[in-house]
Amino acid sequence: MQRRFIDYLIISFKGMAMGAADAVPGVSGGTIAFISGIYEELIATISNVNLFTLKILKTEGFIAFWKKLNGNFILALLTGIIISFVSFMKLAKYLIEYHPVLIWSFFFGLIIASIYFVGKQITKWSLSAMLVVVIGALIAYYITSLPSLANNENPFFLFIAGAIAICAMILPGISGSFILVILGAYKTLSDAIDSLDFKKVIIFALGAIVGLLSFSRVLKWLFKHYHNLTLALLTGFIFGSLNKIWPWKQTISVMHDGSGTEIPFENISKLGTLSVYQKNIDNFDSYKTIIEQSILPSHFSEINNQIDAQTFSAMGLMLVGFLSIFILEKIGNKAN
Repeated sequence: MQRRFIDYLIISFKGMAMGAADAVPGVSGGTIAFISGIYEELIATISNVNLFTLKILKTEGFIAFWKKLNGNFILALLTGIIISFVSFMKLAKYLIEYHPVLIWSFFFGLIIASIYFVGKQITKWSLSAMLVVVIGALIAYYITSLPSLANNENPFFLFIAGAIAICAMILPGISGSFILVILGAYKTLSDAIDSLDFKKVIIFALGAIVGLLSFSRVLKWLFKHYHNLTLALLTGFIFGSLNKIWPWKQTISVMHDGSGTEIPFENISKLGTLSVYQKNIDNFDSYKTIIEQSILPSHFSEINNQIDAQTFSAMGLMLVGFLSIFILEKIGNKAN
């Protein structure tokens, strides 16, 4: 495939969209890759990295190796992902802390549109495909309902967390950042990036590389032999992930950052949602959510001292997120 500089620039922009999505717990960069039309090329490119490819470097030189590696594609995409992920993580943290309903509303609309776009790639619907969609949705719903673990800074744990999270990051519908939250590694990684703790970042990155090279081969095989069923599974994953990013939540229990003990949230505050309580006291580090449930905007307002549920603003941002996917798909189709 002969590409011009402008094509690689567009790929970098797609990478930036993926990185921004992966920085938000609950949103998958894999979904963005799929919608923008680079998903299968990404999986094929990653799975082609093996000992044979490295042997080409020795026998035929760097240019042949770089071409076999699809190096320009990887470089352009990774540049966008890294720049966006590192820079957007701080912004995402701020938005999640101070404007959670609005940011989740935008991504909820985005994911709703993604279900349609991934699902329409299925060329033939069958009973087995519909069953796989349901299974995928149940798996994703279960994962997004899991309680979070306490923060862990052990180097071996960070390596394993990197390997697991990167597998989720390349699966549409499963959020790598949310997996980090569940494992208790999200804060550790974000703090390491904030403080430029390169040792922790490198350990995490090495785990991610190992996980990526292994899992991409599985995905490539699935797409080759079970294309429709794989798409059906991914559609289910995206549908099931809606549970996590529904904007209005009631907090059931939290974990104290110092002791690591689980506490019913009603023992801490008369408010019903941790993010509202944390914003009121301007302290976002003492507690983190362990168990929460999705509720209606009216109930959200009721359990939080009649706070404005921002329903109209949220609906507007859902629409913006929904339309963003249509725009992204158009860009992807033009570039391809």
